[in-house]
Amino acid sequence: MLNPYATLVSLVAFAQDRLKREEKGATAVEYGLMVGLIAVVIIAAVTLLGNDLRALFERIAGAL
Repeated sequence: MLNPYATLVSLVAFAQDRLKREEKGATAVEYGLMVGLIAVVIIAAVTLLGNDLRALFERIAGAL
């Protein structure tokens, strides 16, 4: 016959293992979203400031 205590302990251990895996997955998704957002901000900044930066570097190169 099955021991109810052993069954309960096994079930709790299995649930804890599953919860830990889900946490790691959620963390990876959050890091992915942050990296994506940072990339979008960098692309937007370069697009908006690209011509101004080019002119600045050309003035610096001319001065040198």
